[in-house]
Amino acid sequence: MRFGAFLAPFHHPRENPTLALERDLDLIAHLDHLGFDEVWVGEHHSTGWEYISSPEIFLAVAAERTRNIRLGTGAVSLTYHHPLMVADRIVLLDHLTRGRVNLGVGPGGHLSDAAMLGVAASGIREQMERNLEVILHLLTSTEPITTSGPGWELHDAVLQLRPYQRPHPPLAIPSLESPFGMALAGRLGAAPLSLFFGSADLAAQWAITEQAAERAGRVAKRSDWRVVVPVHLAESREQAIEEVRTGSGEWLFDYVQALTGRPAPVAGPPDVVVEQMIEAGSWVIGTPDDLVAFIRGLAERTGGFGTFLVWGHEWAAPEATRRSYELLARHVMPELQGSLDGLRASGVVARGKAADLHEQRIAGVEAARDRNTREREGR
Repeated sequence: MRFGAFLAPFHHPRENPTLALERDLDLIAHLDHLGFDEVWVGEHHSTGWEYISSPEIFLAVAAERTRNIRLGTGAVSLTYHHPLMVADRIVLLDHLTRGRVNLGVGPGGHLSDAAMLGVAASGIREQMERNLEVILHLLTSTEPITTSGPGWELHDAVLQLRPYQRPHPPLAIPSLESPFGMALAGRLGAAPLSLFFGSADLAAQWAITEQAAERAGRVAKRSDWRVVVPVHLAESREQAIEEVRTGSGEWLFDYVQALTGRPAPVAGPPDVVVEQMIEAGSWVIGTPDDLVAFIRGLAERTGGFGTFLVWGHEWAAPEATRRSYELLARHVMPELQGSLDGLRASGVVARGKAADLHEQRIAGVEAARDRNTREREGR
């Protein structure tokens, strides 16, 4: 299993935004150092909580501070962009990172963005799908294309710089509420990213991807499926809960409910939200052992997935958030990646021979002493 983080990222509007963005970059460098496989960064233009307007620019900076971690747009809001510009920017980033970029795309995370831009909410998914088809043509073919969509035109268009990764950077499509993203991922052979919010039926979501892939003559691969879950870890469950108690309640009621219009999945009040979401099985707030058990149970219920992504947040203080990712890397990742199997097998062998080897050690020491005595006495 692979591991990563999915960052909107969320920052309370009382925070200094410049310092918050720098903290995001520091976190990605920390994840790279800890051995996480990938990180995804979103695009948003309103609400005051999420203000990375261009994930490509942000990830270009992150690329200079990291060595191995893959960098994904999570996601570029295709409805708001000219498809040639999207393709050109991601290919440039693909070259600058020497193939460390993933292309995540969506219709737009906030309807408040669409409203501000004069885009009808009813049509954002169809526009996104149309734009994505054009982008894929530009990425995979040098055949000139002439076409148009709402607010843009192309005339004999060819993408002059070809992708560094072939045929193109890996494609991913996040999905939160509607079946659209899961179905489109299946049809196009993209990786679905399921954001686990409330009581989402992930097994049913994957079935949508499989069915769409089958209709398109494809086979959906579970190894491509990413599942995104809110997580915070500490040395004890009690400590983890207290570290996120205030921040999680503010996020759920001040951001999710008040600004996006989505009803909170629990009644509250805010200071007990964390216990309610743990009880509902929606958040993992606890110890590394709690997360290992959750992931194993989720894999069993869904039939399996390839990558577990932490739905990034700042419910806890920055130091506690970094510590949470460190605990995950130290204790959860090796448990689920088989990194400990050889160590444990070696320990079992050594433990089984320990008594006999200790007797041999004693015999060897006694023999050495006897020899030393004889040599000293000249015998």
